[in-house]
Amino acid sequence: MKVLLINGSPNARGCTYTALSEVEQVLKQQGIDTEIIQVGNKDIRGCIGCRSCKKTGKCVFDDIVNEVAPKFEECDGIVIGSPVYYASANGTLISFLDRLFYSTSSDKTMKVGAAVVSARRGGCSATFDELNKYFTISGMPVVSSQYWNSVHGNTAEEVKKDEEGLQTMRTLGRNMAFLIKCIALGKQEFGLPEKEERIGTNFIR
Repeated sequence: MKVLLINGSPNARGCTYTALSEVEQVLKQQGIDTEIIQVGNKDIRGCIGCRSCKKTGKCVFDDIVNEVAPKFEECDGIVIGSPVYYASANGTLISFLDRLFYSTSSDKTMKVGAAVVSARRGGCSATFDELNKYFTISGMPVVSSQYWNSVHGNTAEEVKKDEEGLQTMRTLGRNMAFLIKCIALGKQEFGLPEKEERIGTNFIR
C-alpha cells in the first residue's frame, strides 16, 4: 500500500512540508509506503482543454504531470498539501491538479484522498474546500481528522509549535491508514461499487 504526498508549496522544506511530514511519519508507522513529491517550485502551465490526453493517454505538455500520473494510478491514497494564497491554493498546484486529474483516465473510485493546508492566519477553510473537490468529483473517499486539516505558522519552526495542528495531522495519518486498509479488505470481499453508464446533461437547448 502506498500514499503520495504532494507538496504544492514553492518552499521544499517549509510550513506545508512540515505538515505533510507529520502525516507521513504516522503512515509509515502504520506500514504504508510513502513518497513526497515537490511540485510547487516547478514550471507547470495550466490545462488548455485540448483533450489530446483522451487520445494519447497523457497530457500534451510533457512535464512532471506525466511523471506523476503512473504513480497516481498505482497508489492507494494521495495527500495534497498547499499554502494559502489569497484564501486559495497555490496556482502552480492547481494547474498541476487540473491536468493530473483530467489527463488520467484510470478509475479513481475508492482511492483515498486528503487535503492539508497551511496559513499564517486565515484562508485555510476556503483552500481546504477547494482541494477536496478534486476527490469528490472522482469517487474518492475523503479522509477526515479531529479538525479541518490545517496548520498555522509563518515559518516551519512556527508550525512545529502548533500543537493542535500537528496532532490533527497525526490523526489524519492514522485515519487514512485505517481507511486504506479497510477499503483493501472490502475490495477483496465485495469488489468495487457497481457503476452506471455515465449521464452528461447540458442545460442549454
